[in-house]
Amino acid sequence: MPGDLSLSVQKHAIAIGARLLFGLPDRLLAGIFGTPPDVARGLRPDAWALSRVSDLIEGSAAVDPVAMRAETENLAWAASDRTTLPVEVTNLDIGDAGAPLGARLYRPRGVSEDGPLLVYFHGGGWVVGSLDSHDFSCRRLAHAAEVRVLAVEYRLAPEHPFPAAPDDALRAWRAVTADPGRFGADPERIAVGGDSAGGNLAAVLCQDLRAADLSSPLFQLLIYPVAEIGSDWGSYREFETGFYLTRERMDWYEERYAPGGAGADVRASPLKAEDLSGLPRAYVITSLADPLRDEGEAYARRLIEAGVETRLDRFPLVHAWFNQTVSRSSRTAHRILADRIRELFGI
Repeated sequence: MPGDLSLSVQKHAIAIGARLLFGLPDRLLAGIFGTPPDVARGLRPDAWALSRVSDLIEGSAAVDPVAMRAETENLAWAASDRTTLPVEVTNLDIGDAGAPLGARLYRPRGVSEDGPLLVYFHGGGWVVGSLDSHDFSCRRLAHAAEVRVLAVEYRLAPEHPFPAAPDDALRAWRAVTADPGRFGADPERIAVGGDSAGGNLAAVLCQDLRAADLSSPLFQLLIYPVAEIGSDWGSYREFETGFYLTRERMDWYEERYAPGGAGADVRASPLKAEDLSGLPRAYVITSLADPLRDEGEAYARRLIEAGVETRLDRFPLVHAWFNQTVSRSSRTAHRILADRIRELFGI
């Protein structure tokens, strides 16, 4: 109980501080935190402010997964705009007998029956993150885009290392396409998406479906995805520290998810696939100051070269903006994202 109380106090203190900080005008934020270095020129002032304070509120990478998960949940709650939205939320088990698979369905008020559905995989380095950590962001996305969102609670490493997560993504897709009516989904308008590690799972799922000659999503939404485990792209060196997600933290995640060289497997590193033709059209979003930026953009270029209809946007933000809706820039990015999703679904 004392530990729970301490975490609760910490969470609320961070939330109050975040709202005060990100409620400041951009000009004042720039005056307090200065301008980003040249390598991050153009970064939004609130994103740069987040980069400056993140080291103060986020622990070291050298912690156990359980402690890191608690920290992630607290930070996600504190950094979220928790405005009440007209979205109906239902918790589901979409697994089969003996193999549960949690999910959460977000249905915006007023949407028609048999409408578009986005199957969504949360980020967190395959080690942290949950339905709860992404709850407010998924509600916001469902409401703004006016589409159902089905968030999937895949198994996490190190308790369940690769390939548990992509296997669960495939199980989720099979469950949805086997009975789309259960989710109020139009079977012709089901898409997949995710952020960071979740973007990795969405990309891998599309390759898995192509390999198995199964029905493909209408499109794939890849938000700052992990495209290649163990990569050494320039953005890893440029943004190694000081921009929210660090190289040390990313290495820590990858070592727990794909130990012993498993990261070389194409189901862990979709960028390693020799052929990307025949995949669903893609919308790829990267962040300006993010270690994952270059590999995500490389994957988008590979898709384009393979003849896959692909749109690539680079937002002037840092990693994890999807879950930082307390900031103006994140909310703006959500509005852009919602508009793009509506276009892709033909709404």
